[in-house]
Amino acid sequence: QVQLVEFGGGLAQAGGSLSLSCAASGNIYNTNGMGWYRKAPGKERELVATMTTGGITNYAASVKGRFTISRDNAKNTVTLQMKSLRPEDTALYYCRLWTISVPQEDYWGQGTQVTVSS
Repeated sequence: QVQLVEFGGGLAQAGGSLSLSCAASGNIYNTNGMGWYRKAPGKERELVATMTTGGITNYAASVKGRFTISRDNAKNTVTLQMKSLRPEDTALYYCRLWTISVPQEDYWGQGTQVTVSS
């Protein structure tokens, strides 16, 4: 089993910055990617940013240029730097880790709240 623990989040004003971190522990092997997703009230969970072990990134269009994802593969951590925050970034942010094994294994954190006030 793999456990994901998220850190950071909280309250920020529009235009401000926050940072999220996620640490994975447990029986980690064949990791393919780590990343962040979010779910706002009344909306579906959506991808925010992901990064594969090889460094390939994928960002939601709404956060490109404002958010930056980074990883430390040796420490199994992933960080999301969020700048120029907007009220619409308010959501519960989840860390995800998935593997290249077959079948693919998928793990999620408990979520950390980000609230951006206008």
